[in-house]
Amino acid sequence: MKKISTITEFKEGQTIQGFFLCVEKHLRHTRGGDLYLDLSLRDKTGQVGAKVWDNIPKFHEKFDPGDPVAVAGEVEVFQDRHQLVVKKINRASVQSYGRYGYDPAMIVPASKADPMEMWKSITGYIKGIKSSHLKQLASQIYKENKDKILVHPGSASLHHAYRSGLLEHTLSMASIAKTIGPHYDADLDLLMTGVLLHDIGKLKEISDGMEFDYTDSGHFIGHIVLGRDMVAAAIKKLKGFPKDLAAKVEHMILSHQGKREWQSPRRPMFKEALLLHLIDYMDAQVNLMDRILEEDSDEGSWTDRRNYFRMPLYRGTKPSSK
Repeated sequence: MKKISTITEFKEGQTIQGFFLCVEKHLRHTRGGDLYLDLSLRDKTGQVGAKVWDNIPKFHEKFDPGDPVAVAGEVEVFQDRHQLVVKKINRASVQSYGRYGYDPAMIVPASKADPMEMWKSITGYIKGIKSSHLKQLASQIYKENKDKILVHPGSASLHHAYRSGLLEHTLSMASIAKTIGPHYDADLDLLMTGVLLHDIGKLKEISDGMEFDYTDSGHFIGHIVLGRDMVAAAIKKLKGFPKDLAAKVEHMILSHQGKREWQSPRRPMFKEALLLHLIDYMDAQVNLMDRILEEDSDEGSWTDRRNYFRMPLYRGTKPSSK
């Protein structure tokens, strides 16, 4: 069997075999009226568009969106981007393709950091909270949701959109908060609690299977309100939790997106809420830029302009191999 190819290894004119997740699948018509399949395929290294031009009825029945697939095809360039022309495609499973090298871990992007090590660091930040009320709140929510937090993505398709991405994002924010909180004379206990709980609603907003997609609650309500509700429910179980402190924590969750046009129900109304928003925004934006720089396959010092930022990004000159 040929070497298994990953998306970042694609080169124009290459014949490849590989395993991918079918993110999107559309049955379309050419201008001449012929049917074809328009696909979006993903593995842990990136995402690529793909087309099936032949044997449409046969291949259309073999897989659905969200399925892992085994693919053979040829790499071409369309509008300055790689595209895969699929010659063979079938639903993949460990039972049928395990002997050929298929492993679900190949097609699900994941954090480069070890989840258990990140968990230990997060619990260290929780233990460092001096307020008994806030420490108990964060500890309770994290203990009850440990299994999900260990693997959950940070978003469905944008920043930290990979397995354990939520944990990675939260840990990065906690490190930033610990550094800059004292500089601005902020209540570090309150700021750290906001960091730990601001995105907790994503556990209910986004599914955590092979394909990260929005749940019904995610579509209808969204992670901000879902998270506020989770925290409010947890506070009710804690005896003697101060009402003013509960209001501040809930406000931080409701305002962490910062702007109404970014689906934030409230704008930050005190220092720790503002710092939470800015730390969240900074960490998300830098992660997006890092991923674009890592996944862009163009040659030269600049990336393609078709990315989240809608402009070329400078990656510098590659070191000489000499």
